[in-house]
Amino acid sequence: MPASRLPKPSAASVLRELRSIGDPDIAAHSQRFFKTGKGEYGEGDRFLGIRVPRLRRLAKTHAHALDADAVLKLLHSKYHEARLLAVIVWTLQFKRAAAPERRAIYRAYLGHTEPINNWDIVDASAHLIVGPQIEVDPSVPGKLRQLSRSSNLWERRISMMATYHEIKQERFALALDIAERLVDDEHDLIHKCVGWMLREIGKRDRAVELAFLDRHAPTMPRTMLRYAIEKLSAADRRDYLTRRSPAAKSPLA
Repeated sequence: MPASRLPKPSAASVLRELRSIGDPDIAAHSQRFFKTGKGEYGEGDRFLGIRVPRLRRLAKTHAHALDADAVLKLLHSKYHEARLLAVIVWTLQFKRAAAPERRAIYRAYLGHTEPINNWDIVDASAHLIVGPQIEVDPSVPGKLRQLSRSSNLWERRISMMATYHEIKQERFALALDIAERLVDDEHDLIHKCVGWMLREIGKRDRAVELAFLDRHAPTMPRTMLRYAIEKLSAADRRDYLTRRSPAAKSPLA
């Protein structure tokens, strides 16, 4: 049958495919790795057991044919890999889309943040979908500032991660603004993300990173500071760590 006449994949058919290639041993490892126990950040999440490279290949296979409804159904799946697949498909569709379609994907993404509920799902998508819209939609920075104040951990991580797009373009103002807003956050996964983005800024402009650290190193959470200074010299790392106040907040997992 010609490719143009093949039936379009549905959310149900893709989910069946995911189930067929799942590995129980990988799933058991993922349950532990992504902290799905009671009281942990991924509490209750369920895994099929599929490695990310295979998910990416599957996303490339289906991205051209999955429609918006199918992607949203996958995004709301109880299975972690289906949700990750959904956002990867969105990033692929976004990359080749015209402005109206990009805007629709961006709005769908921020309109359905509840199932974007682990760090890998955020990190695979926020800077590739939300990030580029910063350049064309003047309301996006305000939306990111709003998300940085959210009670939802993953929305706060989206707000920081989205600025990675700007950092790659060597535009740092918004990233620094969001980092300022999150510098006293309680959660370890925000500490890691903010520190990572500060390190990325430092790769491009060390003086900008150091200026931020000079202001905040004494009170930054230790994990955030350690991520931020990772690429500095050993002497500079020691210097910033010694500046940190003993009263600074400890990270919460």
